Amino acid sequence: MTQQEQELRVQLAACYRIFDHLGWAELIFNHITVKIPGDEHHFLINPYGLHYSEVKASNLVKVDIEGNIIGESDYRVNPAGIVIHTAIHAARPDIHCIAHTHTTDGMAVACSPEGLRNDNFYSALMQNRIAYHDFEGLTVEDDEKPRLIANLGDKRLAILRNHGLLTCGRTIPEAFINLWTLQRACEVQVATDSAGRGSIPVGDHILSKGEKLMAKQSSGNPTGELEFNAYVRLIEKADPSYKE
Repeated sequence: MTQQEQELRVQLAACYRIFDHLGWAELIFNHITVKIPGDEHHFLINPYGLHYSEVKASNLVKVDIEGNIIGESDYRVNPAGIVIHTAIHAARPDIHCIAHTHTTDGMAVACSPEGLRNDNFYSALMQNRIAYHDFEGLTVEDDEKPRLIANLGDKRLAILRNHGLLTCGRTIPEAFINLWTLQRACEVQVATDSAGRGSIPVGDHILSKGEKLMAKQSSGNPTGELEFNAYVRLIEKADPSYKE
């Protein structure tokens, strides 16, 4: 194992623990993957059957771009995770990390005909950055891959209709902060709708600033790095076993 793979294993395991801390775990389901640099197109995924709180650097499963397990593992991998992640990793060389969740608020917005509105602090930052993919049932059929890729296009955030949220990133921290922002936008929209009083529209001149404002907020640091590292420190204090 290369030093780079080991570092990615530790960072990805930390990401699973962060998702658990935030309440984004869904029994043993859903998945976060990271591509291992190299010509083999291998990536790491969670062991099928373990809760996110049990994921460690050592038990992450390495698979190839077809979803075959590389080396020895005591675990299988989630077939639905394989379809989604092999499709995107194969088609998008700019993407190295992919995260998918079934959070209640994320699914509520995914089930809404209008999807995510650009009328709250977080959603306004994501104008024209979110793709939509129609529901085709449990994602275990390879023939869905071309439609998923076509609908994702060149974007790194997606709402899977009737299903949940999906975000991508050039790094694990970027995929994390993309999901955190999308999740918060969904939470605010659901809360606003529950008040039953409508929402204040945001002008197009404000929405057009979203991506530039996000870049300015990062203060020159790689996207999501400051936020992700803050959570890693929190997880480290609570339970450092993710590094094992």
